[in-house]
Amino acid sequence: MIHTAAIELRTEGDGQIIDITPPVAQVIGESAIRNGIATVFCPSATSGVTTIEYEDGAIRDFQRLFDEIVAPTGEYLHNLRWGDGNGHSHVRAALLGPSLTVPFVEGRLTLGTWQQIVYVDFDNRARHRRLVVQIMGE
Repeated sequence: MIHTAAIELRTEGDGQIIDITPPVAQVIGESAIRNGIATVFCPSATSGVTTIEYEDGAIRDFQRLFDEIVAPTGEYLHNLRWGDGNGHSHVRAALLGPSLTVPFVEGRLTLGTWQQIVYVDFDNRARHRRLVVQIMGE
């Protein structure tokens, strides 16, 4: 059985990290599926999905890491072509990846104690985002 839903977000960009564990769990709860996998996909070239402990220190460390390895002030050919200044956002998103799959059992995500599903918006401006959540199982 397959169930597909969407999560709507308003984001600030610039590496904003949003805990999306509750809405993903809600999609699972609203489906008739008790055991399976939940895939979260962001149809965006400037954002990604992963897991992290959603705690201020870990969040700031994660954001700083991207500033260090893909600096927003670097020279990006994408910026030269389009002039939108978000070349770094595309590179960061490609490194993180657009999707995450998590198993669930008896309607509950099998995340670790300190593990949350997070959406990261790397773009250089606020956005409206629509994530796709697809549940597969029985």
